[in-house]
Amino acid sequence: MRPRDPFFTSERRYVERTAVLETDFTTDSGSARLLDLMPIDDGARSLRPMREVLRAIEGMAGTVEIAVRVDVRPDYARRQLRPRRRGPLGWTYLWGNEVLAVHTDIALEPEGDTLVGTAVLGPGDRRYLSLAYTKGDPAVLPPLGANAEARIADTIDWWRDWTGRCRYSGPYRDELVRSAVTLKLLTYALSGAIVAAPTTSLPEAIGKGRNWDYRYCWLRDAGLTTEALLATGYREEALSFLRWMLHATRLSWPELQVMYDIFGRTQLDEKELAHLAGYAGSRPVRIGNAAYRQRQLDIYGEVVTAARAALAGNGRLDRESARMLTGLGDVVCRQWHDSDSSIWEVRGPLRHYTFSKVMCWAALDGLLKLHDDGTLLLSPAKIESFGRERAALEQVIERRGFNEGLGSYTSVLDGDKVDASLLLMACIGYKDAGDPRMRSTYDLIHRRLGRNGLLNRYERFDGIAGVEGAFGICGFWAIDNLAKRGDLDAAEQRFQHMLSFANDLGLYAEEIDIASGAALGNFPQAFTHVGLINAAVAIERARA
Repeated sequence: MRPRDPFFTSERRYVERTAVLETDFTTDSGSARLLDLMPIDDGARSLRPMREVLRAIEGMAGTVEIAVRVDVRPDYARRQLRPRRRGPLGWTYLWGNEVLAVHTDIALEPEGDTLVGTAVLGPGDRRYLSLAYTKGDPAVLPPLGANAEARIADTIDWWRDWTGRCRYSGPYRDELVRSAVTLKLLTYALSGAIVAAPTTSLPEAIGKGRNWDYRYCWLRDAGLTTEALLATGYREEALSFLRWMLHATRLSWPELQVMYDIFGRTQLDEKELAHLAGYAGSRPVRIGNAAYRQRQLDIYGEVVTAARAALAGNGRLDRESARMLTGLGDVVCRQWHDSDSSIWEVRGPLRHYTFSKVMCWAALDGLLKLHDDGTLLLSPAKIESFGRERAALEQVIERRGFNEGLGSYTSVLDGDKVDASLLLMACIGYKDAGDPRMRSTYDLIHRRLGRNGLLNRYERFDGIAGVEGAFGICGFWAIDNLAKRGDLDAAEQRFQHMLSFANDLGLYAEEIDIASGAALGNFPQAFTHVGLINAAVAIERARA
């Protein structure tokens, strides 16, 4: 939906404190405003489609001819569909047990497999277009006009009520609220699962094959995500995420899988879609993610960290959840000596990554502290074994994970390279950010991985073609370190610099092109927005 005049200009923004997008179009003859939203349905007052994209466009000044084009390509463009006319009910596309209903007060006609139409809008003229999707259920065709206006108003009110519950009141409230809204948009409402991104195969390096499917739930994000939700006052979302994790991981318990889909399914086989050219010619386009088969030992610490943050001070765990968390500690005790693929899912030989050992330490430390505060009841034998292995882990990390010659923790045990995940040692409480070893590690990471105020995630060793961009969340981890050690001026300067890399809507991709500042990788990326929230909160806590 756009002006028919090809020489239009546009400007967009979110309606304040909502996920409703507002775009202004301007042509030589006039201007119009377009609203885009996915209506929120509480299910109580009326029958509405579960999944709808609703668009409303209104003439603002002069006259504007609007062109509409509906081009539906389901199943990754592997199906060819023709629209079916439904009289006053609009049009439908049908495949399998799926229905997409197109309902609009703009006259549409078929042009091959697409639907096209135009409308001339003067000041105050308003038109609507609804795309309602259904799978395996009766399709609901939502009315337009006053009913559409009610859906718009209800959705705006819902978002403003939700964002009004954010308890952060520092100077970066607008940016933090936008990140919180983005996390909410990435949450599957029926389970509380949070996907890493809603996209697949947006490249980390243009044209080089660094293209992955991120439409899954990564356990490595769990601890930091839960802390971000709790810090901003969204306890219900944090608990829903934790409940989903404890439920989904039962299929593989006591061992954890790197990622699951939103339903908790574990088979995420990776395939290439050879018929698609990819973004900017970046092949292959992938669906599924083979990293689900990897061993990543850091995820045990992430899940326990999430549980500790969400449950601390809220009474004793139920027996089943306690059994599951205790089982994770047993796995850590057995496996922490093993090599793995690291938090970065390196597709190559397994190594002994220092950060993986740190997160194994965090898993055992978190379980023991859950016991200490009465949330989790551990047997004396578990307390002894968890404490013994925690001490052994710390000894290995400090002796073999720290290179005395470099004065820095290193990416792998007995290594000489660094990676930015080491900054998290201060974020999770393994080391104080002001500790001399953390300060010198911070300095070396910035010398080796820093450029233009941004950070790469590691020194290259993954063997994949192309140079990826700076990793967005790593820049926020650096800010967290500065805030926690009391360097507030430096933390705020870096935070302002990181804010400059958001797009016009305040959204971040996974990575940032160091030279141009352009977004790289899947978008928007939950992990980056989690980093922004936690860094802003760390600054505010340090200031207080």
